[in-house]
Amino acid sequence: MVRLPPAEKLSLALRKNVRDEWDNNKKDLEQQLSEILGQEWTVDINPNAVWPYHNDGYAKESLGSCIKSYVEGAVYYLKYLGGRYDSLIGEVNEIASAHVLTMDVDEESRVSYCGVDVVDGKLRIIFNPTSLGVNINDALSESNLLPALNNAPTDKPLSFSARLGIASDYEPAIAAVRHQFAELLGKQDDEINLNPNFEETFAKLKEAASNKKNDIRDDWQNNLGSFTLKYWEGLAYQMKYQKVGEDDLVQEGFLDAVSSLEFKFRIVDSLEYASYAEVVIKDGILYLQSKATTWGTNIDYAAEKLIDQL
Repeated sequence: MVRLPPAEKLSLALRKNVRDEWDNNKKDLEQQLSEILGQEWTVDINPNAVWPYHNDGYAKESLGSCIKSYVEGAVYYLKYLGGRYDSLIGEVNEIASAHVLTMDVDEESRVSYCGVDVVDGKLRIIFNPTSLGVNINDALSESNLLPALNNAPTDKPLSFSARLGIASDYEPAIAAVRHQFAELLGKQDDEINLNPNFEETFAKLKEAASNKKNDIRDDWQNNLGSFTLKYWEGLAYQMKYQKVGEDDLVQEGFLDAVSSLEFKFRIVDSLEYASYAEVVIKDGILYLQSKATTWGTNIDYAAEKLIDQL
């Protein structure tokens, strides 16, 4: 598309609507935004640049009201999603480091109605050039905001989606799983070392997913935390089933073999004996491992041959 030039001057009626509905409410909305995000944020929107895309719709006569509604929707979803995901607020502040909410046309026509992206550290409400004022409250809905944060440039070893999944699914539950291992082995919780190996796993899954010939789950980033947790839970289940916590001889054999009390997950190029995932013990470390193409498959049975490895 060809970007339209900003309106040189808006009509008196439009200027009045912008003043009454947008300018007079901007400070309050900035304050709400700053309170939700815990840091000072500003809103920087040029009504004259937005208006040329009105397409005889809502913004044509009520430009200020239209802009206000977009920002109110953004504020609502940031509050709602911030309450749903404990780590989201910190992520938004870090990824959109300029702490500015702005608004612009989607020149690439990526969205049908409206959405959001991060450009130059600014959180940017975007709208389809033919759909200004349509679905006005949903620009920062979960289905728009989370992918936008994930697609923002980063030099971190884990993507936003992976970090969010770890913070939401793995971290709140891992202490209870560690306690299960400690009870089974007659140890203290802090003696058990669970190494999720997230960064290496992420890198190997990312590399595999870049090859379209590989059948890698589309949701692998989102599930990095939850699936790793499930691998640990599956191991705990197999240890219980195989009497590690009940049979003194089996427990002794386990402790002799896994002398470091370190459990580590990893992605390998090829498995030693299983089809989907397996358990191996080397140098006192227990490894749960799978191939990138079988990651997430038959998780509960990864350690079914545990006794054979002792």
